[in-house]
Amino acid sequence: MKTKRLTVAQATIQYLKNQYVERDSKQHPFFAGCFGIFGHGNVAGIGQALHQEAESFPYYQCRNEQAMVHTAVAYAKMKNRLGALACTTSIGPGATNMVTGAALATVNRIPVLLLPGDIFARRNVAPVLQQIEMPFTQDTGANDAFKPVSRYWDRINRAEQLITALPEALRVLTSQSETGAVTLAMPQDVQAEAFDFPAHLFEKKVWYIGRPRPDAGLLNKAVQWIKDSKRPMIIAGGGVIYSEATDALRSFVNDTGIPVAETMAGKGSMMYNDPCALGAVGVTGTPGAVAVAKEADLVIGIGTRYSDFTSQSKSAWQDDSVRFININIAEFDAFKQGALPLVADAKVTLEALHDALRGYSVDSAYREQTATYNKEWDNKVEQVYNLDHGVPVSQGEVIGAVNSASAPKDVVLCAAGSMPGDLHKLWRTRDPKGYHLEYGYSCMGYEIAGGLGVKMAEPDREVYVMVGDGSYLMMAQELITSIQEGYKLTVVLLDNSGFASIGGLSEYVGSQRFGTQYKYRSNGQLNGGPLPVDLAANARSLGAHVIECDTIDSVKAALEEAKKITTTTVIYVKTDIYQNVEGYAWWEVPVAEVSEVSTTKKSFEVYKEGKKAQRYYL
Repeated sequence: MKTKRLTVAQATIQYLKNQYVERDSKQHPFFAGCFGIFGHGNVAGIGQALHQEAESFPYYQCRNEQAMVHTAVAYAKMKNRLGALACTTSIGPGATNMVTGAALATVNRIPVLLLPGDIFARRNVAPVLQQIEMPFTQDTGANDAFKPVSRYWDRINRAEQLITALPEALRVLTSQSETGAVTLAMPQDVQAEAFDFPAHLFEKKVWYIGRPRPDAGLLNKAVQWIKDSKRPMIIAGGGVIYSEATDALRSFVNDTGIPVAETMAGKGSMMYNDPCALGAVGVTGTPGAVAVAKEADLVIGIGTRYSDFTSQSKSAWQDDSVRFININIAEFDAFKQGALPLVADAKVTLEALHDALRGYSVDSAYREQTATYNKEWDNKVEQVYNLDHGVPVSQGEVIGAVNSASAPKDVVLCAAGSMPGDLHKLWRTRDPKGYHLEYGYSCMGYEIAGGLGVKMAEPDREVYVMVGDGSYLMMAQELITSIQEGYKLTVVLLDNSGFASIGGLSEYVGSQRFGTQYKYRSNGQLNGGPLPVDLAANARSLGAHVIECDTIDSVKAALEEAKKITTTTVIYVKTDIYQNVEGYAWWEVPVAEVSEVSTTKKSFEVYKEGKKAQRYYL
C-alpha cells in the first residue's frame, strides 16, 4: 500500500482540499478554506499546515473565534449547505469561544468544521497552559464542552485515528438530515506528529447529495388528505430553500391555490406579491397568516422544524380536526405534530404531489381570500415604510428605506433583537436568497460576521447588514476582517440606546423595561441619564466608512451614497425604541405567578388567558 508521510495537521488539510460535493450533476469543492486564530495549541500544527498550503487552501484571519464560526455558518447557509469553511483555534479560551457558534450551527442544521487545539495527548507535561484539570479523570478537557452542541465529536489522540475520523466528519457535514457543527479536537502534540497515511486517503472524494423520494403509499395518502381538506395551508421552512425547491413550490401553489406562510428560515420561498403568499407565519406573522392558520384543517409543513415562533407556542391551529403532512429530509422533523411523514427531498416531493393533484384546486373563495390578505398586508407595509415618524426615526421606516434601495438579488441580514420580527413581517422578498435571518439561535453578534460569510459566498450581491446597538456592541470587530479581505458590507446600525426587543418583552411580562436601557446608575437603579456611547466613532475606528444620519431622508441619501463606496460602510441612525410594528401574536413567556408589582399581576392574567389556546398536536 502506498503511503504519504505527513503530520496529522498536514494530513487534515490535504484531506479537506480533496473533498467535493455533487447535486443535480453539479460538482464543486466542499471547503472554501479555513478561518483561524493561531496560538500555542495550533500554530505548530494546523497553522504550519495552512502555511504550506496557503496557495491552494485559503486561510482567513479573524478577530474573534465565535465570529469566525458565524461567518462560516452564513457562508454555508448561502451555499444551501453545499459548501463550508473550517475553523481552527488554540486550546482553552480560543476553543471555548467557539462553543456558541457551534450551537448556532447545530440548531440551524448548517455544516461547519471546528478544529480546536487540545491539551497534550502524552500528558507528561500536564498541566499545560490553559488546561482545565479534573481531579477525577485525565480524559476530560475544555473541548468536551462541544459535545452537546456538535452533531459529531471526536478527539484525535493517535495519528491513525484521523484515517477513520475524517470520513465520519464529512459524512455528517454533507448529510442533509444530520448536518451541523462537527468538532475534531486536536491535541497540540498530535497535530505535529508524522505518520505514514494511506495515499488514497488524499484522492478526490465526491459526496453525492441525493434527492430521496417519498414512500409511494404515504404519498398517495397525502394526496387524498389534500383532496379531502377544505382549508389547507402550507408552512414553508428553510428546507424549501436548501432543496432549491422554490420554483416547484410556486408552480404547485399557483395551480392548487393552497396559501403559503413562511418561517424565518423559509422567507423567500415565495415572492412577496404572489397572490398565494400570506407572508410571515406564527408569532411574527401577518394577520392573514395568523387567521388562515387558526381555521386550517390541514397543514403541509415543508422543511420546517416547527419552532415555538412558528406554532405560536402550540396555539396557532385551532380547528378540532386539523391534520399535518410534513415533507422533510429529516425523519425527526417529519414526525412532528403527529404528522403524516414524507421523509424525502422537498423539491421532488412537491413535483410528485403536483403531478398527482392535476386538476385539483381549493375553493375559489378561499383562493380569493388569500389574495385579499396579501394585498391588505402589503398596504400596511407601505404605511409602515412611509410613517413619517420624525426624529428619532422609526425602525419600520429604516427597513423600508433599505428594502427600497436594495436590488432584488441583494441580501438583507439580521439575527437578534426586535428587528428580526419586523423584518419577517415587513421585508418584501424578491429572491429566494435575499433574506438571511439567523433565528434558530437568534444569536446577538451574528450580524456583521454573518454578513461577511454571505459576501464571501456570493460576492456579486450587495449585502445589507441590519443590526441594533445591543448586538453591534456584542461583536463588531469583524468589520476589520471585511475590510482586510476586500468584501464590502453596507451595515445599517440602528441605535435606540438599549435592548428594544427584551425591553418590550419586559413590559409584556410586567417588568417595566427593567435593566434594558443604556443609562447611568442613579439612586441604586439604572435609570439615570443616557450613556455617552459613540457607536459611529467606534465603527470609524475599526476602519469602516461611516455616514451619520438623523432623518429618514438622510438615511435614504446615505443608502444611495453607500452604493458608490467600495469599502465597508456603516450607516448610523438613532431610532425610537418605543415605536413598534403592531400585530404580534401570542407567544409563551412565563410570567411570575405571584408578585408585589401591579403590572406583573395584570400580565399574569393575560398570560393565563393565552395559555387556554394551547394544544397538543398528536
